[in-house]
Order: sequence, then C-alpha cells, then structure tokens
Amino acid sequence: MKLKLTRPLVIFDLETTGINITNDRIVEISLLKVYPNEDEELRTYRVNPTIPIPKGASAVHGIFDADVADKPTFKELASEINQFIQNCDFGGFNSNKFDFPLLVEEFYRAGVDFDIDNRKFIDAQRIFHVKEPRNLSAALKFYCNQTLENAHSAEADTVATWQIIKAQLERYEDLPNDINGLNQFSGQDNLVDLAGRFVYNDKKVAVFNFGKHKGKAVADVLKSEPSYYNWMMDGDFPLQTKKVLTRIRLSLMNQ
Repeated sequence: MKLKLTRPLVIFDLETTGINITNDRIVEISLLKVYPNEDEELRTYRVNPTIPIPKGASAVHGIFDADVADKPTFKELASEINQFIQNCDFGGFNSNKFDFPLLVEEFYRAGVDFDIDNRKFIDAQRIFHVKEPRNLSAALKFYCNQTLENAHSAEADTVATWQIIKAQLERYEDLPNDINGLNQFSGQDNLVDLAGRFVYNDKKVAVFNFGKHKGKAVADVLKSEPSYYNWMMDGDFPLQTKKVLTRIRLSLMNQ
C-alpha cells in the first residue's frame, strides 16, 4: 500500500542543544521532501545555535561547538528553509511533541511567522508505539530488517523514518494511506497549540490541558481571570503557545 499524496510531504529530523522547546536550539536539520509523483529531494544543514552545545547533547549526536562555529545561524537559513517547506505536510519520528514545536519556535525567533494552519502531521513514532512499542533503531530493524547506522545523525534518522513510514503502510492494511488519516492516527488533530498546552475537547472547544484550569475552556478562563493571560505571557511557555493564546484573547475582544 503506497502513501497517497496530494501535495509534498516533508520528513524531517532535528539534532539540538537539548530537549527544552522554549530554550534549546537546532544544530542540525535534515529535510526529505517527497513529491506526489514519488520524486524525493534531501537537504541537510548544520546550524550555529548561537549558544554552547552541552556535553550531554554532543555525546548523543556527535556535534560539537567547533563543528558549527562557521555554520550559518537558523535566522540566516530561515527564509531558504521556509521556502523549501511551503505548502507541505510533515512527517517525523516523535516530531509532533518535539521536533515540529521546536522548529516553529526557531522560525518565530528568526522573525518568520511560520504558518501551521492547514498542515498535516504524520508521526511514525506514534504509529509505531500503537503497533509495536520500541525506538527508532528497533523500528527500522522490525519493519525494514535494516540496522540503523550513524544513529542520532539527523540525515540518517530522517531517511530511516521515511523507510519506516513506507514499510508501515505495507504492513498494516488497516492503516490509512492518506495524509488526513495518518494525521488523525498520529494524534495531532486535537491540539490547539503544538506544545499541547491547549487541546480541543469533544465539542471542539479549546480547553486548558495543564494546571489548575485543566479541562476548562480557554475563553471562559480569560473572561473570568484576565490576569491568567499575563501570567502565561510572562511565563516560560513556547512562543507559538503564546501566539495561540493571544489569538483566542483577540477573538474575545472582537466579539
């Protein structure tokens, strides 16, 4: 069973300075653009994160400060990358919870108002965990009978992820083979913001997904406790989360 595409799908992976979406930075990004006619275009960039790479992170992906000292910053690459992925859907491995939110944060820091509306997201890890709970190396071995060489290299992980998605479509006849179906299967369709601080309830109302207001409608809380907006805007939340909150607040003011 082949994946049905109506527009390009970008499979991507990041290597970063850490796992904090708000504060950490990209040091390597690999993007595999798959076209509806099955052509593929692969681009990989090393990135100067403008902050030191912790030893723990370098121990994982093998990228050190000296390796990226003369590389362009994400801000310098943002326009080129944004153009490459325009009008595309996205796929990755654990990308819904980490890679994509961090990528959007980098765009915002670079002054690029990256548009996430009408994008679809496939997370091979989500499919894998539902079907065969393991990690990326085990997934490649299980689905493709291949050994993942150079693990934690963005390019190797990106190519492996695309191989896994194709093999998953071949293995599971009940798995949807269109972007909308896989987006829903990947568990992305109920998120209001990428970090999952807000989600849609069963009535398609945006509600808080954390803290003392968990389960309450965001609009109701902003009306009854206006100071909560300021608390979140001053807090350590992703820029994209703050943008969504502001959009909800502005919609209330325009009512």
